[in-house]
Amino acid sequence: MNIRTFRIGGVHPEENKLTHDVATKVAALPKQAIFPLSQHIGAPAKPVVQKGDKVKVGTLIAEAGGFVSAPIFSSVNGTVFKIDTAIDATGYRKPVIIINVEGDEWEESIDRSDKLEQVKDHPELTPEEIVNRIKAAGVVGMGGACFPTFIKLCPPPTAKAECVIINAVECEPYITADFRLMMEHADEILVGLELLMKGAKVTTGYIGIETNKMPAIELLTKKCAEVFGSTEYHVEVVPLKQRYPQGGEKQLVDAVIRRQVPAPPAIPVNVGAIVQNVGTAFAVYEAVMKHKPLFERYTTVTGKRLKNPGNFLVRMGTPMKDLIDACGGMPDCDNKLLAGGPMMGKALTSTEVPICKGTNSVTIISDEEAFRKEPNPCIRCAKCVSACPMGLEPYLLAKLAAVKNWERAEKEEVVSCIECGSCQFTCPAHRPLLDNIRQAKSTVMGIIRARAAANAPKK
Repeated sequence: MNIRTFRIGGVHPEENKLTHDVATKVAALPKQAIFPLSQHIGAPAKPVVQKGDKVKVGTLIAEAGGFVSAPIFSSVNGTVFKIDTAIDATGYRKPVIIINVEGDEWEESIDRSDKLEQVKDHPELTPEEIVNRIKAAGVVGMGGACFPTFIKLCPPPTAKAECVIINAVECEPYITADFRLMMEHADEILVGLELLMKGAKVTTGYIGIETNKMPAIELLTKKCAEVFGSTEYHVEVVPLKQRYPQGGEKQLVDAVIRRQVPAPPAIPVNVGAIVQNVGTAFAVYEAVMKHKPLFERYTTVTGKRLKNPGNFLVRMGTPMKDLIDACGGMPDCDNKLLAGGPMMGKALTSTEVPICKGTNSVTIISDEEAFRKEPNPCIRCAKCVSACPMGLEPYLLAKLAAVKNWERAEKEEVVSCIECGSCQFTCPAHRPLLDNIRQAKSTVMGIIRARAAANAPKK
C-alpha cells in the first residue's frame, strides 16, 4: 500500500477515538431549536419568517445575505417563537431565529425514501443545475470552515479545476463523525462525489483517508471500483499516514497530488484542486438527489469522562445540552466544553449553544486534561518551526504579536497561519504561541482589508 502524507511540519497527538466503533444514533428532537444566522463564512443570512409563523422541517427561514453566504432552513416543525440574539460558539451574542418544536412534519418536496439515486438516471442534472441545487439547499463545508460549497465549484477565470479531493482525513483527536458516515453511507458519498466532479467539470477524484480508518479505506476502495470502474471518471482512494493537521486543505492537496498551494490569496483551485469534506459530499447527494436542504449533520459527542460517548445524526438548532444529556450528562468534575476537537475547537461558555452546520463534534475534557502549564522563556529549540505545516516561524510571529509589530508580522506571512495549534502543542516551554499568533493574524487581516478599501476606486 502506497501511504502518502504532506511534506512540511505536522505532529501526532494522542488519537482518543473513543467513539470509533459506536454506530450513529438519531438524536431526539429538541423542545426549542435555535438557528444562528451566521452558520457559514460570509454575510449572515436574512430572516424571511416572523414571530408566530408556522414552519415545517425543510422550510426556508433565512435567505443568503450576499454572494458569499448561504440560506438556512428549519430542522423542525413548529412556530417561530422570536427573532432575537443568543450566545453562539464565538462566545458573543449573535442574531438567531428561535422555533418552538411542535412535531416532525416535513416539506413535501423532500424525498424521504431510501432509494439510492444515480447520476446516470438524471439527464437533467447539468453542471449548472447541480451547482444551483447545492446553492439553493444551503450546503457549506461540513469540516468546520463552512465555506459555501457552490462557490468552490465556480472557480475564477484565472484558475482551472483538474480534480476534486474528498477530505475524509478526520485527523483531529476524538472526532469520529466522518468515519461513521463513511461506514454507514458510502454509496451516497460516492454519488455526491460524482455530482461534485460533474458540477466542477472534471473527471478525476480522490478520497483521502488516514490509515487509522482501514475499514473505510477498504470499503470505499471496493465501492469505487464497482461504481467508477467502467465510467469516464477516475476515482482513487488515497491512504494517508496519520499526521495532524492533514485535514487542512493545503496539507491534503500536498499529500494527495503533490502540489503546494502558494500563500494567500492563493487557494487550492489555483493548483487545480477543489477540496470538499466527506460530509459535504453526503450533503450534496441529499440536496441534489433528494431535494433535502442542509438542516442536519453527523456529530460526535465525546470525552474520556463522559459516561456514554457517541455519534449522532442531529438537527441543526439542537442545544448541545440535549446531546450531552443523551450521553449520560456532564461528567461530575470541572470540565471544558469544546465545539470541535481539542486542537482547533472553540471553548464554550454555555451548553445551550446550538449545533450548527460546522459542528462536527462536542468534546468535553476535564480541567485536569485542559490545564496549561506555566509558560517559560523560549529555549530556541525550533520545535515549533519544525512542526509548522505552513513553513512559518511561530516563535517569531508570537514575539511580533507581543510587541505589536504588525508590519513585520505581515511580511512574515502571519495570514498564512491555519491556526492548527501544532506549534503550541510541541513547545517544551509551554508558550502561548497560537494565542499570540491569532491576535497578530486577526489584526493584520483587518489592516489588509482597510488598506484595500482605502485603495478601491471611488464610485
